[in-house]
Amino acid sequence: MPGRAIRDALGDVPSGIDVLEWEMTGPPPTDPIDIVVPPYMGTVNALTHLEGAHVRLVQGLSNGYDGVKEALPPNMVFANAASVHETSTSELVMALILASQRGIPDFVRAAAKARWAPGWYQSLADRTVLIVGYGGIGKALERRLLPFETNVVRVARSERADERGTIYGFASLKELLPSADIVVVCVPLTSETNHLVDNAFLSLMREGALFVNVSRGPVADPAALLTHASSGRLRLALDVTDPEPLPDGHPLFALDNVLISPHIGGATSAALPRMSRLIHVQIDRMLNGDEPLNVVLRT
Repeated sequence: MPGRAIRDALGDVPSGIDVLEWEMTGPPPTDPIDIVVPPYMGTVNALTHLEGAHVRLVQGLSNGYDGVKEALPPNMVFANAASVHETSTSELVMALILASQRGIPDFVRAAAKARWAPGWYQSLADRTVLIVGYGGIGKALERRLLPFETNVVRVARSERADERGTIYGFASLKELLPSADIVVVCVPLTSETNHLVDNAFLSLMREGALFVNVSRGPVADPAALLTHASSGRLRLALDVTDPEPLPDGHPLFALDNVLISPHIGGATSAALPRMSRLIHVQIDRMLNGDEPLNVVLRT
């Protein structure tokens, strides 16, 4: 297990369980291994050091797992960190939306120049918010948006229904995008979602609408984002970019209608305790002979 912070957060483990710290920069310290927890950042590169090892479960610390399939050695099981980051990421989405809608960056810029700069801005109330990606983060976001008196429209890979009504499929985006005031994308990065947000997608959004991306940078075509933002037609709030990190001096940084956070959706005080809780659950399930939670890949 890499990282002293995660080991400290894990605390006591059941009797008979050995916890080893390993930086995953060389051969495994022992073999076989019941559970390997790769580093929170740099998971894909670290997985190559599992080649030839006998591992029952690789427990990732992120919700996303793009690139893992290609890096994970054969005969291994990979689980993501569903349940860990949904709350913090949805909090950030709310912060980005509210800051963008209510003009907070404008006030900060004015205050830096010692200026009083009142104005009229967009509400969140009564706005239509289109959530593209109705997994854990999308559902957590919906729960936070509804008390703000918004109209929330949900989109997933395929159409289905729940107690609130229709969850539309990707095929319905052409009909849904023109009516949305705010579009939030929180899908995993796959071959299907790579550049899901392209010039055609953004062109369907109404003038002045807000686009929010908290998934992965390549979900959105960076050239298309820059075109629609630099023209002033759309506003952007991005926690992820392509490339990432966004290079110093990138033109997106200079645009007043663009708000950028440096991929910190899950980087809060809630992360370590929730990571620890998930690892404890996986340990208990393994000891009881149960299948692990959140399995997303088997090689």
